[in-house]
Amino acid sequence: MNIFLHELKAYRKSTIIWSISLVLIIALFMSLYSSIAKDAEGFLKILENYPEAIRNAIGFNQGNFFTILGFYSFPLSFITLCAGIQAMNLGTSIVSKEVREKTADFLLTKPVTRSQILTAKLMGAFVSLVITNIIYFAAASVLAFQVKTDDFSMKIFFLLTLTVFFIQLIFLALGIIISVIVPKIKSVLTISLATVFAFYFLGIFSDTTGEEVKRYISPFKYFDTAYIIKHAGYETSFLIAGAVIILLAIMASFVVYSKKDIHAV
Repeated sequence: MNIFLHELKAYRKSTIIWSISLVLIIALFMSLYSSIAKDAEGFLKILENYPEAIRNAIGFNQGNFFTILGFYSFPLSFITLCAGIQAMNLGTSIVSKEVREKTADFLLTKPVTRSQILTAKLMGAFVSLVITNIIYFAAASVLAFQVKTDDFSMKIFFLLTLTVFFIQLIFLALGIIISVIVPKIKSVLTISLATVFAFYFLGIFSDTTGEEVKRYISPFKYFDTAYIIKHAGYETSFLIAGAVIILLAIMASFVVYSKKDIHAV
């Protein structure tokens, strides 16, 4: 029995659905770019009526909003929200689905260690996210070239897009630790939605205070699109913070899972 391939097959349908969903979202927004760029003044007046925290949350930056890279930052906030839910859903279901579907006893009687089981499951979820991001990046790149009005840096476009994957890794790790700690999860989607939206709104709250340190409470604020566009890179401190969260959550998951009493009923 190849656990990795089994997991990859199990995630196949959700991977396709999420990939198509992200592509449709970015296609919808990018199709609006030409008309918005033509009526920049009118659209700017509309956005200025919103509070600054809301404008920051949706990636609005007046200085570069009407360039293709600046505009791309706008739908990127919604893309990362949806992508975060996908990753959280995968992470939370990694262990909990065996308990929920009453297959844990069967799996654990196989001649593999718990570390090997969790590693295979984790790799299956990781590859699923990689596939989603490859499809999304390919579609977003094609759309950007189709609607662009000026040349833009493909490097910066890639860096902006890569933030989706980084945020997914954080939520995947958080989902895994929840999956191994909580004895029995009845609804993975409920926990995923609650967790991701909680962090999303915490990110909005951090914008209202203006305090830089509060950005650390929400993964959605680890990647400032305006900073990426200006410096063609990421903020080191937030990259480190994200990496620490991922490593600690995954390491803790292996420790807890190796000692946990798992029952299929």
